[in-house]
Amino acid sequence: MALRFYNTLSQQVEDFTPATDNTVRMYTCGPTVYDFAHIGNFRTFTFVDLLRKCLRANGFHLNHVMNITDVDDNIIRNAVARHQPLAEYTRIYTEAFLQDCTALRLERPERLALATEHIQDMVEAIERLGQGQHTYSTEGSVYFKIASFPPYGKLSHNDFSGNLAGARVDVDNYEKADARDFALWKTPKEGEPFWETAIGPGRPGWHIECSVMAMKYLGETLDIHAGGIDLVFPHHENEIAQSESLTGKPFSRFWLHSEFLMVEGQKMSKSAGNYYTLRDLVGKGHAPESIRYLLASVPYRRALNFTIDGLKAAAIAIDRLRNFKLRLETDRCPDGLNQQLAARTAQATQAFTESINDDLNTAEALAAVFEFVRDANSAMDAGEFRAGNAPAALEFLSLFDSIFDVLKPSAQAGELSDADIEARVAQRAAAKKARDFALSDQIRDQLLEQGIILEDTKSGVRWKRK
Repeated sequence: MALRFYNTLSQQVEDFTPATDNTVRMYTCGPTVYDFAHIGNFRTFTFVDLLRKCLRANGFHLNHVMNITDVDDNIIRNAVARHQPLAEYTRIYTEAFLQDCTALRLERPERLALATEHIQDMVEAIERLGQGQHTYSTEGSVYFKIASFPPYGKLSHNDFSGNLAGARVDVDNYEKADARDFALWKTPKEGEPFWETAIGPGRPGWHIECSVMAMKYLGETLDIHAGGIDLVFPHHENEIAQSESLTGKPFSRFWLHSEFLMVEGQKMSKSAGNYYTLRDLVGKGHAPESIRYLLASVPYRRALNFTIDGLKAAAIAIDRLRNFKLRLETDRCPDGLNQQLAARTAQATQAFTESINDDLNTAEALAAVFEFVRDANSAMDAGEFRAGNAPAALEFLSLFDSIFDVLKPSAQAGELSDADIEARVAQRAAAKKARDFALSDQIRDQLLEQGIILEDTKSGVRWKRK
């Protein structure tokens, strides 16, 4: 089945291939580093990670750029309030974000682009927009004239024809029905950090940052631009206006947007007490892979209701998959190959792949996995599973984990390594063989205290982490 994505621009599901060669040139909107990223942010970043893995599974190479917004209204306000230099303030949250990404097993893009490292590029782009009669200046700030770009609104599919002139807006976010000329360059207020440039002292607006960094590293037309649904307007709409005014070419062939995340059925907010960072949830004892599983389990174009019960169910689901994998690796099945089970494995593999390739339908993909696990476990219980069926079943699990990446437990501080556990299991086996049952029980209890459960089976000893 061809790889297909829903394109916000066309409002249709379309077959996807890169425009040239075999490399996908992709830009995604990264964090604005004024605070710790919350799980709503990570819903989008997990979607992007699934997208990366899906593209690679289809044989494509990746040239993926993600920005780090390290200068904007919120950052400046907070840094000034704390009397910290901008770079010092943002470094804390940039490092925290990258650590959280590692904990959630999110792949690092091929390039991370910091806005403050591209100020001169932005100034030059603003000058070129001015030469094309797309800007005007007032009180030291430079604004983009959206009336100079007739297709404005084509991404959000809003009709702004009666509201394209006059008013300006200086803030980065504004109402969906409110199309205004937006700031490309902002003159500094008293006490704010700024850059001295050819267009005067100031700092860039948020929207110009992404246009400039995307085209600098990926060219004038991208294959994919992705982010959260909240960015469609005004941010991505404004990116298109700037970029296409500069080049006269389409800015991106595909636009992919993930839907909102709710918490316990409500919009997440600190005042409602349902605002979670990744660190909050890990601190409450939830494993990062359970959080990743829950964020990935609902297709990206459907709203996700994030609940604590859902997190617990995710942990149970992962445990079921790990137990199945352990059983495949350790059970002593009769020799030979059950052809019916071999066909069932091939069918599950095909169903999983087709679901992922169908606009990242993770719910259908997970259904294919768990239906197969149920059937394979039943065959094992009935003595119908053969040793020759195990390699293909393990390969199917590997395919699943190449996308979802949840089977390996996260290491905790002071946690025993797999090699340490295997050594202690061997010590216990030796103690039992020597009929030193006191030592055998002691080793088992010590392992249990460290979260390692031993299970004695006919095939030998199996272990798993809690």
